[in-house]
Amino acid sequence: MFTNRIKEYREKLGITQVELARRARVASSNVSSLERGQIAPWPKIKRALARVLKTTPEELFPEVNE
Repeated sequence: MFTNRIKEYREKLGITQVELARRARVASSNVSSLERGQIAPWPKIKRALARVLKTTPEELFPEVNE
C-alpha cells in the first residue's frame, strides 16, 4: 500500500475522481487505484494531480520519493 492524501484534497475541492482525472489528464481508473494506495504514482502523474489539487507532490504523497 502507498500512502497518499488524494481523497482528502479532492474532497476539499468538491470534485469527483472522474473530474480530477479529466483535469489532470490521467485515466480515472488510475486516480481510483492511486487513491486506494494500490499503485505507486509516476512522477508526471504526481505533478499533474498536485497541480489540479493546488498542493505539492510531497503533500499528496508524503512517503513516496522521486
